[in-house]
Amino acid sequence: MKKNLLTIGLLSLTVSINAQNVLLHVDNTAKMYVSSGTLVYNGGGLQTRGDGIIDLYGNMMIEGVEANNDVVRTITTGGTAKLDGSNIVLRFNDPDNPTTSTYGQLYINGLTQSKISAIVSKEFKASRHGALTGSYFQQIAIPFAGKALNTLSTEFAKTFGTTRFTQNEILRYDNSLVVSHHYTDLSTTTSVPTQYYMLGSKNGNLNTATPPTTMPRIGLPADNGKVFTISGVPYTSSTAATSSVTLFNAGNGINFGTGGNNINQYLEKYNTYLQDNLQLTVGAAWAPDYGKNMYQYGNPFLTNLDLSRIGYTESAAIGDGNNISNIWGVRYDPGTVITLSNGSTYSTGALIQTFSNSPGTIGVPVGDTGLIIKPMQSFVIKLRNNSASQTLNFNTLRRFSSTVRAAGTDYTVTAAKNTSNSIKQLGVIALDAAGNEVGRTYYVVSPTSITGHQNNAATSVQAGNSGGNLIGTFEEALNGGYDLNYTSSYWLYINEANEVDFLGKNVKLANYDYGVNNVAVSYKFEIKENAELVPSGTHLLSSGIGFYYKAPNGTAQQITQGAIVPIAGAEYDLYYGAPNSSTLGTENIVKPSRTMVVYNPEIADYIVRFDPNWKKADIQVYDMSGKLIISEKGVKTSLDFVIKLDNSIKSSYVVKIVADNGETVNAKILK
Repeated sequence: MKKNLLTIGLLSLTVSINAQNVLLHVDNTAKMYVSSGTLVYNGGGLQTRGDGIIDLYGNMMIEGVEANNDVVRTITTGGTAKLDGSNIVLRFNDPDNPTTSTYGQLYINGLTQSKISAIVSKEFKASRHGALTGSYFQQIAIPFAGKALNTLSTEFAKTFGTTRFTQNEILRYDNSLVVSHHYTDLSTTTSVPTQYYMLGSKNGNLNTATPPTTMPRIGLPADNGKVFTISGVPYTSSTAATSSVTLFNAGNGINFGTGGNNINQYLEKYNTYLQDNLQLTVGAAWAPDYGKNMYQYGNPFLTNLDLSRIGYTESAAIGDGNNISNIWGVRYDPGTVITLSNGSTYSTGALIQTFSNSPGTIGVPVGDTGLIIKPMQSFVIKLRNNSASQTLNFNTLRRFSSTVRAAGTDYTVTAAKNTSNSIKQLGVIALDAAGNEVGRTYYVVSPTSITGHQNNAATSVQAGNSGGNLIGTFEEALNGGYDLNYTSSYWLYINEANEVDFLGKNVKLANYDYGVNNVAVSYKFEIKENAELVPSGTHLLSSGIGFYYKAPNGTAQQITQGAIVPIAGAEYDLYYGAPNSSTLGTENIVKPSRTMVVYNPEIADYIVRFDPNWKKADIQVYDMSGKLIISEKGVKTSLDFVIKLDNSIKSSYVVKIVADNGETVNAKILK
């Protein structure tokens, strides 16, 4: 079993250079690969040297000690600072599907910003915020300290400018004045970790959110056009501006004018860019509190933020320390931003979560419940009033998990993290035209499950399928597809695989009704985690990964709870995790027969159990010398056929079974 927590300890190399301490050292040309779902814990300093690389598809936690002079850095082979961003890379696990993909995360704690000089590269790809035409701004956070804004021109393969209204400028939002300022000098460096940015992209790639094919992924030169790569020095929790922000007086004293027709300092009408989806529901647009008490921020860290519990006080033992008692809601995805020719801007499809303020349910979120803010993601908080100053502490919101923290779960960054030791179960239910169940099968994964043939009765959760079942799966090969060593021995009602080593690989789902009687016309999907049904429409599980299916001659599709799809062929592919490139094209192998050669302990002999669709069959058995020792023709398939062998002889045999429809099954017997 692959462990999900790697603690850097005795196997690490501890060095001290100029009194700066490093616990984990990745030397020149060495590669440290952190797979998806793995958590690496490093209780000290960290450095890479030369071309050494930390390829981070999972999670890394650095707990430095300031008093020990721990540092986090990337250096050349000569010991000087290495600044090209090719040494610590936070990856997408599925760059083609960034909205659902898991990704590498980096947590740094216990060190002041001066002790961190490492250049970290973050793969970035997001849904387009602007429409195909007419809108050219992408809303992002920049989680890097002292990063010059002009470096974004290279990283996004487009040239940003300094002239306002060209929609190629870079804007920063001012919460107090309710206006976006533009940068007139792009050599300016980032200094406010929680700043909310809008990147103009009228003449560049951000408008399509697709990197040019000339941009290779770091260390993967053949993998072009997949992602943008943004690099810089990551923020630490010890930076004062990330510890907390004050929510007070946003828009206080600003007169938006009748219908929002007053203008800001840039001669822009407020009604051309300011939206307040919440206030609008309890009063007219541009009423006194419309557009007030709204705060726009960006995630300052390279870990997720969980905002789901910020509206009420939790216990001191497990709480995140936030209690924004007058919170109204959070818009955590801007949706599609539309900019008209007159400059008016609005969004459609935004994701909004509001918080209850009724006795007994104060602070309980409703709406688009999710509230996980990804690295480089922005969000907007709306308060109900301006009655008191509120504090939002970002440090205690950090979470490796891609799902929100359950009530009563400790707020620590590793609490309920992605790789919970849970059992994820996909049920595939065959339905007839009336919606009645006519068959079902299960595919189960967990961190401790075993991929392939099971030989441990103490831990296996698999169950064999009967010959009469219409659907089922077969034992998977280690790289996906059928394991041909067992297709003629058994097939499965419950199949299991390891969620780590079989991630993105295919299990074959076989349907023996399709093209025969066609009783089953659709599949219904049922997803459970630790025996509990997940909510309707859910795809991602606690691991941040979900199940997928692929129909014949189709493309891989996400599976959501309760979804029903028409049956389009006799074989489907099931996946946990998005299919990787090696399994997208499944092998061109004929679906195995349900005819099996199995041992019957009650009679101490092997038997042939026939596919229910067969009528008659010819059976031949050969010993290992090739001698034919049993030959029977026209065997009726309504009963099992007993293969009578001499049990006193220890040998191997080959069984060949040919149906009257021409279908052939070959099997081996080892005695």
